[in-house]
Amino acid sequence: MKRSVDRILTTHTGSLPRPQKLVDLMFEKEQGNPVDVRQLAARVQESVREIVQHQHAAGIDVVSDGEMSKLSYATYVTERLSGFGGRSVLRKLSDILEHPNVASHYFNDPGVKLLNKNRPACNGPVVRRDTDDAETDIENFRLALEGVPVEEAFMTAASPGVVSMFLGNTFYKTEEEFLWAVAEAMKPEYEAIVRAGYILQLDCPDLAMTRHREFADRPVEEFRDYARRHIEVLNAATASVPADRLRVHLCWGNYPGPHHRDVPLEQIIDLVLTVRAQAISFEAANSRHAHEWKVFEKVRLPEGKILIPGVIESMSNRIEHPELVAQRLVNFARLVGRENVIGGSDCGFGTFVGVALVEPDIAWAKLRSLAEGARLASKQLW
Repeated sequence: MKRSVDRILTTHTGSLPRPQKLVDLMFEKEQGNPVDVRQLAARVQESVREIVQHQHAAGIDVVSDGEMSKLSYATYVTERLSGFGGRSVLRKLSDILEHPNVASHYFNDPGVKLLNKNRPACNGPVVRRDTDDAETDIENFRLALEGVPVEEAFMTAASPGVVSMFLGNTFYKTEEEFLWAVAEAMKPEYEAIVRAGYILQLDCPDLAMTRHREFADRPVEEFRDYARRHIEVLNAATASVPADRLRVHLCWGNYPGPHHRDVPLEQIIDLVLTVRAQAISFEAANSRHAHEWKVFEKVRLPEGKILIPGVIESMSNRIEHPELVAQRLVNFARLVGRENVIGGSDCGFGTFVGVALVEPDIAWAKLRSLAEGARLASKQLW
């Protein structure tokens, strides 16, 4: 994994705005309407190529395929693993429950309604069907990268914990059994991405977001025990992946709620740093977490670790000024070392198909601002 050796590198969280033609086709498929499979496959391939070019044009150094083939970063696994059906019934987010008008506005969004309508639970043994879809994603990305000069490339995959958190279990006796089954089923996808030469990013909102959902009314130590168990499974699932080819994304939920019940970073950072991944991506730009760079005044970053703080928001249409981006990056660099910081985004800009919290044109403008801010920060730091 490349470090910021002579300048601050830039990346993002993985998902990016999908072209509208692709969104339309994926919506049709999810609504159960007939879709030409070959047309959809061609549209995905075309969209990956377009998204890679957009990232390069925006000045992003470490690029992804934008998750073009996936309905969402978590539920896509139901197309690749057996054992899911029916509908999942999960705890509500405690922060949004206190503000029902906010909840109503968000959950009545067409994309969110479709996602929740078609979100199944585990109702049978979780087994990998094959790796065909993952291999297709890898090949589409390889083709899109041809002739495009980028520093590095990464692909995302669902962690065992996000599958457990987002879909739920009605089959296994315990959540831990479910976690281990998902881990075993997802390992071939993890290994295929790394074998293809890409950095693997695992999305882990379970290590933060679950605190204000399942554990909202329980002691923080119970949540920390839960997080420890999830990290144990995560580390085992990636044991064959070199740590320097692995990064994880920590998230409190990419939804427009008040987030006043988010667990503070200082209460979980010791656990997060035990994840064997070399790089940790996390929210650090939005108004609930922008102050938490100060956590690293007291917390020592372990040798070899890299921080990917979000320095642009993923839920606001306000475009960050490059000077603010630079200021945020410099704050982190002066605490943990400039070579250990890569500029990122709080979360994805295309987390779910059809849910556009940020207008696509603005999302790309934000990424350009990220790149410009990194250039300004580099001038100060080198």
